[in-house]
Amino acid sequence: MAAERGARRLLGTSSFWLCCLLLLGRRAPGAAAARSGSPPQSPGSGVRTFTPFYFLVEPVDTLSSRGSSVILNCSAYSEPSPKIEWKKDGTFLNLVSDDRRQLLPDGSLFITNVVHAKHNKPDEGYYQCVATVENLGTIVSRTAKLTVASLPRFASQPEPSSVYAGNSAVLNCEVNADLVPFVRWEQNRQPLLLDDRVIKLPSGTLVISNMTERDGGLYRCVVESGGPPKYSDEAELKVLPDPEVTSNLVFLKQPSSLVRVIGQSAVLPCVALGLPTPTIRWMKNEEALDTESSERLVLLAGGSLEISDVTEDDAGTYFCIADNGNETIEAQAELTVQAQPEFLKQPTNIYAHESMDIIFECEVTGKPAPTVKWVKNGDMVIPSDYFKIVKEHNLQVLGLVKSDEGFYQCIAENDVGNAQAGAQLIILEHDVAIPTLPPTSLTSATTDHLAPATTGPLPSAPRDVVASLVSTRFIKLTWRTPASDPHGDNLTYSVFYTKEGIARERVENTSHPGEMQVTIQNLMPATVYIFRVMAQNKHGSGESSAPLRVETQPEVQLPGPAPNIRAYATSPTSITVTWETPLSGNGEIQNYKLYYMEKGTDKEQDVDVSSHSHTINGLKKYTEYSFRVVAYNKHGPGVSTQDVAVRTLSDVPSAAPQNLSLEVRNSKSIMIHWQPPPPATQNGQITGYKIRYRKASRKSDVTETLVTGTQLSQLIEGLDRGTEYNFRVAALTINGTGPATDWLSAETFESDLDETRVPDVPSSLHVRPLVTSIVVSWTPPENQNIVVRGYAIGYGIGSPHAQTIKVDYKQRYYTIENLDPSSHYVITLKAFNNVGEGIPLYESAVTRPHTDTSEVDLFVINAPYTPVPDPTPMMPPVGVQASILSHDTIRITWADNSLPKHQKITDSRYYTVRWKTNIPANTKYKNANATTLSYLVTGLKANTLYEFSVMVTKGRRSSTWSMTAHGTTFELVPTSPPKDVTVVSKEGKPRTIIVNWQPPSEANGKITGYIIYYSTDVNAEIHDWVIEPVVGNRLTHQIQELTLDTPYYFKIQARNSKGMGPMSEAVQFRTPKASGSSGKGSRLPDLGSDYKPPMSGSNSPHGSPTSPLDSNMLLVIIVSVGVITIVVVVIIAVFCTRRTTSHQKKKRAACKSVNGSHKYKGNSKDVKPPDLWIHHERLELKPIDKSPDPNPIMTDTPIPRNSQDITPVDNSMDSNIHQRRNSYRGHESEDSMSTLAGRRGMRPKMMMPFDSQPPQQSIRNTPSTDTMPASSSQTCCTDHQDPEGATSSSYLASSQEEDSGQSLPTAHVRPSHPLKSFAVPAIPPPGPPTYDPTLPSTPLLSQQALNHHLHSVKTASIGTLGRSRPPMPVVVPSAPDVQETTRMLEDSESSYEPDELTKEMAHLEGLMKDLNAITTA
Repeated sequence: MAAERGARRLLGTSSFWLCCLLLLGRRAPGAAAARSGSPPQSPGSGVRTFTPFYFLVEPVDTLSSRGSSVILNCSAYSEPSPKIEWKKDGTFLNLVSDDRRQLLPDGSLFITNVVHAKHNKPDEGYYQCVATVENLGTIVSRTAKLTVASLPRFASQPEPSSVYAGNSAVLNCEVNADLVPFVRWEQNRQPLLLDDRVIKLPSGTLVISNMTERDGGLYRCVVESGGPPKYSDEAELKVLPDPEVTSNLVFLKQPSSLVRVIGQSAVLPCVALGLPTPTIRWMKNEEALDTESSERLVLLAGGSLEISDVTEDDAGTYFCIADNGNETIEAQAELTVQAQPEFLKQPTNIYAHESMDIIFECEVTGKPAPTVKWVKNGDMVIPSDYFKIVKEHNLQVLGLVKSDEGFYQCIAENDVGNAQAGAQLIILEHDVAIPTLPPTSLTSATTDHLAPATTGPLPSAPRDVVASLVSTRFIKLTWRTPASDPHGDNLTYSVFYTKEGIARERVENTSHPGEMQVTIQNLMPATVYIFRVMAQNKHGSGESSAPLRVETQPEVQLPGPAPNIRAYATSPTSITVTWETPLSGNGEIQNYKLYYMEKGTDKEQDVDVSSHSHTINGLKKYTEYSFRVVAYNKHGPGVSTQDVAVRTLSDVPSAAPQNLSLEVRNSKSIMIHWQPPPPATQNGQITGYKIRYRKASRKSDVTETLVTGTQLSQLIEGLDRGTEYNFRVAALTINGTGPATDWLSAETFESDLDETRVPDVPSSLHVRPLVTSIVVSWTPPENQNIVVRGYAIGYGIGSPHAQTIKVDYKQRYYTIENLDPSSHYVITLKAFNNVGEGIPLYESAVTRPHTDTSEVDLFVINAPYTPVPDPTPMMPPVGVQASILSHDTIRITWADNSLPKHQKITDSRYYTVRWKTNIPANTKYKNANATTLSYLVTGLKANTLYEFSVMVTKGRRSSTWSMTAHGTTFELVPTSPPKDVTVVSKEGKPRTIIVNWQPPSEANGKITGYIIYYSTDVNAEIHDWVIEPVVGNRLTHQIQELTLDTPYYFKIQARNSKGMGPMSEAVQFRTPKASGSSGKGSRLPDLGSDYKPPMSGSNSPHGSPTSPLDSNMLLVIIVSVGVITIVVVVIIAVFCTRRTTSHQKKKRAACKSVNGSHKYKGNSKDVKPPDLWIHHERLELKPIDKSPDPNPIMTDTPIPRNSQDITPVDNSMDSNIHQRRNSYRGHESEDSMSTLAGRRGMRPKMMMPFDSQPPQQSIRNTPSTDTMPASSSQTCCTDHQDPEGATSSSYLASSQEEDSGQSLPTAHVRPSHPLKSFAVPAIPPPGPPTYDPTLPSTPLLSQQALNHHLHSVKTASIGTLGRSRPPMPVVVPSAPDVQETTRMLEDSESSYEPDELTKEMAHLEGLMKDLNAITTA
């Protein structure tokens, strides 16, 4: 507000005269003292006094507006009065002929009618006041910036809003930063009065707190910057009655980071909205701020914080906390405090004699650190051999001359401002003694205290001045005492020297009286210097000796550097170096030494060379080397040449790529990853990689794929399902292909699973502690449709993060070895895939003491050895909690049990907080240290799950990581547009198009919908485009009733719960000209790798066939259909008449005995698969009735298609078993399911350790349940044709087992998907089954048994339905008796002749093939 009042004051012309009166009456505080403290020069003293010369007023940075008047103040003091001039941007202004700029009597600059246009800004810039006193010197003021407010433009304008009574409202009005002081507000077109409840923030935003009905109305902001006022749009503010219901807290205005200068005011805005009305409190660096008792801290309307007269201590992080009793939200901002340059030590006035060296000292401070430059009499001092900047800021002048007299100013400058301080240099005559000066002040005159000069004889010139030692860089001078004073014990000497031809003379004094030698150093070789010596006694300096001319020695004539050194590679292992004879050197060159070194090493090698070229062999391939040459003569080695670098030629790689790995993505693709060959074996720039792959079966073709560039992975697609492939990779350079890796195998999945999210939590975790080990067992996650690639087991004493082990997805057990007895371990288990790690499951266990010698269960075998680090003495922090504050900030708090109960830290311990997100899986941890029991983690990604853990360190002791805490950041509006926007026309509907897209890469939350904009004019305003909303996360949309043959432009915008994201780039699409033609967009839709263009004529109009058929062909089709119908009728009749009456009776009796069991018919190869039931901790395999084979083949009947069809059943839900079983097979009851064939007794049951087998046993070639008719009340049995040769999940015995009957059947299992953990497979559609003779046989259980009784096997509990379960008993039928099998075979043979049926079916199949051939011709 003060800045606003100051800016408006500049607008009135009356301000000009007011300022003039003020300036004429102003005097610097020290001016009077300066004048009174400057005595005139005493007659005959010979010493000139320092003249008071300084600025009373200096110009300051000023903000003006176009057309107004501006005064830049400046006033200087000196006697006589100084002449004032002005510089703008470093150039003097000609004020004599300028009618808009004029110099006021006190030296101020007055500018009328400020000019400011877009391309003409003559008044804006940096101004500097220059004061000059004739025959004395010049001083310059600080520079001041004149800023002219630009034309008003609104970056944001007030928007209509509705606010409940008692809450706060925020109306934005963002303009150029230089226009903010000129902004005011109007309500209903009347000026709005500001008070404690209604305030205007420094940004121009209006805040109204504790809203009442009178606050409603139309609001607009006005900018008055000299021209006509600029009005914003009007926005209506409605005040609603209090609904007396709660609403979530949200920030209407959050604080933002701020930079302020010491002494200014800072306002941190913070306005929150919610019901109940929230209260605002502030914290700084986690300490509460008391705004009530502080004079500098004021809480403004709405909750904003104002800090007046800012100091450096006010810098820090400020937290705005809004609380309404129901919830709390928090926002933060950083306040940075800067300081203008300030002088800690100012230059002081100096007396000196010619040829002396002096130093002006200047020490400054500021934030940011200021830079320093020096000015002499208004001109910049350029560093040289005689003017040097020493100790960062001090100015050293060497060898003073009379012209060096004047005023020197130290000017310090940083981003905040600039300041100047000056001092005067007076050069005295040599016969005038230098007076002793008291401490001087920058802006006041100096009182000079001069020692009275005594009169007496002066010494004569020193005698016999000689250079006793002359070197290349120094000269030692000696002399005898003057003839006037032969003893010379009290004489001191000054040696004056200069380069020949240079007027500036330097001086070197002897260190103590009576010394008659001095060494002059830092000279140049082969240079002539002139020396003279003067003696001084108590009366002054005597006569000078005659000039002595001495030339320093030249440098030893060693060879110079060899010119034109060149190096070039001649092969992958050799480099040739050439050079020429050095241009300078004394004597003949004897030989050369060639030095070379591999880049990146410090071992240099050399070789002697007598010629001007040499070839180095045996170098590494494609490696950079540096070379230099040194010439030798009789004096020794000369000057080395500059290093020249060259690289040997490239070659094919000499090693294969490293770390080849295969990752099965789905049923048709495999991702290959590798690393480049070792750097020493690449032998060149890797230009690509060659991938070769083939099926694992013999004599399969090899497919080759090239990957260009530095890509280290490749997705191989279009593979066959459930097929094993071999892969190998070789690296390429421009020279060819290097060796390939060994073949690596992987098998594609038989069905696809989801890997777009992390796995769910494992369904159970069990631990069994032993003395020095813990047995861990688990079951997979309940959701079997998400890929699980392995499990991560973490464990440690008190914390599970001391050690982590990863195991394969097939593993269900692990033994943690090498643990400490009687120790408390915490164990965590997480499932992971390529997306990341899932949520962990925790368990704890205490290992047994040494006296306990019990051993592990038998089912844990071959557990890998895992070393465990020694436990550390410090306990980890506990109670780690993550509090979500915003979309990018989470506060972590914890407790330390090793601290006293009040949790105060009194020692030097500190805490380390680490965090990471599990997406992607290889994300690295980030760390930060804290000395309190909390830490604020910032810079996080929106809507992302993070895990946090803490460790404590005290001295050399540290704890392990604590247990993890998880937190998901809040959502944020999408920050990227939808991707891959494509537009295609709908087939058959030319006026309808289909828009497809992909979600934005930075959704920052769940996408709740999209908005499609389209228009025929790409340059139209966005509000003129047609809008099509899309609800939900659909990625396609149809737009109808478009105009034919018209170009359209499409943009898409995504939205989530936080708002709308950015729009995509416009995509052009032209609708077709007529029906049947397809439009062409600027992007083609992705049709996929399986897409094939339609054959010509497939969509012929008017229903015309693809190819014309003559009447003869049509006749053949009609006759063929008739013949097929007759043949089918004959076959059915023959089939029915061959069935005997006795056989029908026998089957009806069997139906009654089994109460609804199936009957089977077919030849010896037709086998009915048994029913595989998984019910409440029990797996029962139904036996086969009437199997014609002595060794029956057991197959699975259809089971539920996915895990959702199976409902968990516990012991309290037995009454629902019938209902659940009927959901599998509608015509079977519990009795019919659990009852075996009537002719057989109960078969032995056994325990089946499913976890030891590969997960997800699939069922192949099994008819779908949808094709099975339900039994009716009249018919108890239903006929089913068994697929021929069905072998999936069947039990087969070897021929030896058939004869002996000593072994139980073995199960043939074909894993369908290696990533499902005992998942219920999907049923393939019914079709002609095929028998795979190469199907591998995996024995699930092999037991020797002479008689039938129950056998149990100790197993781990598994959770088929997502929970921990005891072992499942499996009912396995034994082989039928030989007599029974014979009867079954006889019955089937007496029913009908299979050969006749086979012939009829073959004939029918042939007729069908002929019909297909005719129709496709």
